[in-house]
Amino acid sequence: MSSASIALNQDSGSSNKLVYIDNIKILLTILVVLHHTVIAYSSSEGWYYTEQTALMGARIPMTMFVSLNQSFFMGFFFLLAAYFTGSSYDRKGASKFIKDRLVRLGIPILFYSFILSPFISYLVYYFAKEHHITYFQYLSGFDSWIDLGVTWFVAALLLFTLIYAGAKKIFKVSFEKSVEVPKTCTILWFAVILGIISFLVRIIFPVGWVLEPVGFQLGHFPQYIALFIVGLLAAKNNWLDKLSDKAGRDLKKACLLLFPIFFIIKFNLNTPSSWFSGGFHWEALLYAVWEQCIGISILTTLLIKGKKRWNESSVMLTKLSRSSFAVYIFHPLVIVGFTLALRNWAVEPAIKLLAAAPLIVIVSFIFGSLILLIPGVKKII
Repeated sequence: MSSASIALNQDSGSSNKLVYIDNIKILLTILVVLHHTVIAYSSSEGWYYTEQTALMGARIPMTMFVSLNQSFFMGFFFLLAAYFTGSSYDRKGASKFIKDRLVRLGIPILFYSFILSPFISYLVYYFAKEHHITYFQYLSGFDSWIDLGVTWFVAALLLFTLIYAGAKKIFKVSFEKSVEVPKTCTILWFAVILGIISFLVRIIFPVGWVLEPVGFQLGHFPQYIALFIVGLLAAKNNWLDKLSDKAGRDLKKACLLLFPIFFIIKFNLNTPSSWFSGGFHWEALLYAVWEQCIGISILTTLLIKGKKRWNESSVMLTKLSRSSFAVYIFHPLVIVGFTLALRNWAVEPAIKLLAAAPLIVIVSFIFGSLILLIPGVKKII
């Protein structure tokens, strides 16, 4: 797999001028690990094992961190994956491309659902819930075999790429028509319209509503679908090379302006938090538009800054990038392992977070690198 392999395990076939995308992938992977670690210590649900902090002074920044991440990081992965999807399809042809996607995306989904997730659940059952039975006894009563967990992203990416391949094969869809790189105002209007569409979807599927058993949060899918399409267009029209420094400066200002506005309004309103998550409420519209505007601004700013300042690699960065997909798949095991090991430490969960988070990130990458040493694994991830 090339040094610019992208969006977890997507192959790029790109030149060294896109090394900065590998470095962005490392950053996004770190954010994924930290995101779930923060959830483990800030929420009472949504993760295998949680210890919710009681400190409001800690919960507010944790909520801000999770909301800010959610505004851009998974959508960014979809955009980057799509950026190299077209070239991979053209190079391999339809049959080989589909077979490759089924192997490199399908096998991790099956492994996570049928092997890794049950084992993580058993650790929580044995240590946190103190049901001291053997693993095979636990499996005999286990009934959550289809649990994609964090590999919901991999499943969605597989779905998107198969739809793309089908459209190319059946309808001869082409993304080769020349389209000028969007200007700052166009990018912001795109974000606003995307926010409105997200709001409409969330009237029925609010944030937090999950489509079981695949784990899709449909309230976020307008962004994922839109950015996947943007990635395809960006590749055909060379948008990444054409993004201007001025757009980066303008969007950076937008980030600094938009970031505090929503939280100031939210924490000064005496309204239920659920009204921001979905339903026909103006608060839900505000949140959806804010989320897309700041998320798209951060995403674009990172691309521009990365192209200018992060376009250098090293042996260490190459290894970190190469192990990113393995880190993505296995980091839940590392997080649960650490949180269970610290469960009897009689300190505030927020303190545990500060102590554990750096170690969890480091160990996740070490573990991911070790996984790649297993014979045959590199052919998949």
